[in-house]
Amino acid sequence: MRPGAVIVAMVLLVAGTAPVRGEDSCVQCHKELPDPLGAPVAGMQRDVHATVGLSCADCHGGDPKDPGMSAMDAAKGFVGKPERGRIPEFCGRCHADEGYMRRFNPRLPVDQLATYWTSVHGQRLRQGDTAVATCVSCHGVHGILPASDASSPVYKMNVPETCGRCHADAQYMAAYHIPTNQLAQYQRSIHGQTLLVGRDPAAPACNDCHGNHGAFPPGARSVAAVCGQCHAFNKDLFLASPHHAAFDRLGLPECVTCHGNHLVVQTSDEMLGVGATAVCVSCHAPGSAGYAAAERMRLAVDRLKDAVAAAERTVARAAAAGMEVSDAEAALQSAREDLVKTRTQVHAFDPASLVKMADAGVQTATAAAHAGEEALVELRNRRWMALIPLSLIALVGALLYLKVRELS
Repeated sequence: MRPGAVIVAMVLLVAGTAPVRGEDSCVQCHKELPDPLGAPVAGMQRDVHATVGLSCADCHGGDPKDPGMSAMDAAKGFVGKPERGRIPEFCGRCHADEGYMRRFNPRLPVDQLATYWTSVHGQRLRQGDTAVATCVSCHGVHGILPASDASSPVYKMNVPETCGRCHADAQYMAAYHIPTNQLAQYQRSIHGQTLLVGRDPAAPACNDCHGNHGAFPPGARSVAAVCGQCHAFNKDLFLASPHHAAFDRLGLPECVTCHGNHLVVQTSDEMLGVGATAVCVSCHAPGSAGYAAAERMRLAVDRLKDAVAAAERTVARAAAAGMEVSDAEAALQSAREDLVKTRTQVHAFDPASLVKMADAGVQTATAAAHAGEEALVELRNRRWMALIPLSLIALVGALLYLKVRELS
């Protein structure tokens, strides 16, 4: 069916009409058989391959027009169920053929097979380990759905569970001597909570950090590049910092040393400084230069945070009283942004630059608070000024009352 029939099928699909095929002996026979032989027919009803007109024979070979068992004659190209070790090449016959795949979707990559062989899975498969993941481990067999389908095992929200089918199975992974708590940790992490609970597709799943077809654990010196796909500014600051060279020298993994990998928690100011929950003290002992630097940076962040909080209270009071505080609110928003930038500047591990940035933010927050105070002073002045006409009105009223009584 490769040349003309596929083109016809695609034309019908684009036109909104399901492709019409002739009698298929594979379907006719297998739909009458009990599971597992009958399951492929049911699964193919929604399969992405079937929707573009591909049939059993396009993958398995044979003659679907032959009603007898001779339809599965090897002379007719029948290959049946491929051995597990041959599955990547089996799928790659089409998916690595750019000319063939272009007929269906020019945007689909055709390098999956090549990148798979670079992955840990592919490398171990070539070494004879058939227990590793292949194409069907993640995508399924019959009933394969596009990654955009919420029912697909490779849909963004489903990827952690799909990887976890193997990597969270202690018995299955026992031979590899690697942890099996990654899924549980990820589900508790800020990444997992954002993706799985918040349903935010911008949050990373397993393949965003490890890759998908070319899945590979990042090395200690490449973690910053992985995290930097999203946290670009933090990455740039870290790579230019003294910690970068120190981490390389000590063999410590970038980013992961402070933030963890699968169990990445929500960051907070408590991570910085010399407190009981600060990560800095795990390396820097009291009396060391690093300890003093951590303490200095935390004090600067706290000073700015307190200044922003004080400004927020003042401006909120003025706004609640109905005063015009747009300039104060603009300055306050700028101070909030300075606080975010100062917290990010921590990754440069340069106390002088952080303190300078924090001090600038404090000045901005102080200006916002001053503008809010001026608005409150104006409010008080208005109230006092309002007492003068009110007093005159009250005096006139009293005189009129006395006059009326005199006339009476």
